[in-house]
Amino acid sequence: MTRLSVNINKIATLRNARGGMVPDIVKAAVDCQDFGAEGITVHPRPDERHIRYQDVLDLRPHIHTEFNIEGYPTETFIELVLRVLPEQVTLVPDPPGALTSNAGWDTIKNKKFLSGVIARFKEAGIRTSIFIDTNEENIRHSAETGTDRVELYTEPYAENYIKGKESAIHPFVMAAEAAQEVGLNLNAGHDLSLENLKYFTGNIPGLLEVSIGHALISDALYFGLQNTIMMYKRLC
Repeated sequence: MTRLSVNINKIATLRNARGGMVPDIVKAAVDCQDFGAEGITVHPRPDERHIRYQDVLDLRPHIHTEFNIEGYPTETFIELVLRVLPEQVTLVPDPPGALTSNAGWDTIKNKKFLSGVIARFKEAGIRTSIFIDTNEENIRHSAETGTDRVELYTEPYAENYIKGKESAIHPFVMAAEAAQEVGLNLNAGHDLSLENLKYFTGNIPGLLEVSIGHALISDALYFGLQNTIMMYKRLC
């Protein structure tokens, strides 16, 4: 069974739109766990337009499942992660002004940089994951950085699913097999939804975890948070 980590960034976006503390980020995370989520994901960005750095500190004592912090590894981000000590850190190649994650790492070009960052996290006992596309060369070179996992960037799958799910998933199956060949464990995330999740989890070998935020939080407006998490878990 693939584990479900709920990305709560969009809840923070709603709070920040009005100011104040409503909705309560900590309560939302605790509720997600109580409703069955096996992890909580946050992605603090330098402009703090959704999750703030203080949110990450506030959340840490309340996460009893798995805390996954995503982000581009600036020195400020690295210091935050080393202070919080989450169970997992996922490195993404977002520039500071990016609206959302839209590409995976070039692990050939950035191998030395990633290796140094990952070594610092692993020394602190934090599991590491690299956000990556389906390029098999990038996946194979990921193994040389010392990372524990790669997270497949699934927006292309979601975009092509309605055109033909078999062709949409094929490069992801190949990427998963490449990851297994070089001893990397596998996560996935970005634009996975109630529509396309079951086919993905049912066909990707060795998939340990999916991180889902935008679609899940949007569905919760219609179905309620508890029911929505249960719906997603059934697809895992």
